[in-house]
Amino acid sequence: QVQLVESGGGFVQPGGSLRLSCTASGSFFSINFMGWYRQAPGKQRALVGGITRDGDTNYASSVKGRFTISRDNAKNTVFLQMNNLKPEDTAVYYCNADIVVDTARSSDYWGQGTQVTVSS
Repeated sequence: QVQLVESGGGFVQPGGSLRLSCTASGSFFSINFMGWYRQAPGKQRALVGGITRDGDTNYASSVKGRFTISRDNAKNTVFLQMNNLKPEDTAVYYCNADIVVDTARSSDYWGQGTQVTVSS
């Protein structure tokens, strides 16, 4: 059974920083794309950004220049460094990964979500 477990959410004042982590565990061959999504109250889940296995990244325009995604392939972990946080960044943040579970296919997995609240 493959699982994604997130950590690092919490409460922070505007302008502050947080670092989220997401680690994949279980039986699988490798991990392709890893991404972060967020869902604010009353809104749809939206892509924050993602990273390929080779380290190529992409970001939503709303977080570009403030958020950085990185990964440690040896530890099956993806990180989201969030700087200069704003109240509009408040949301539940979800980790997502495309994981190769056998030689013929990959499957999409989600973490349980972690709350990030930005408020003064």
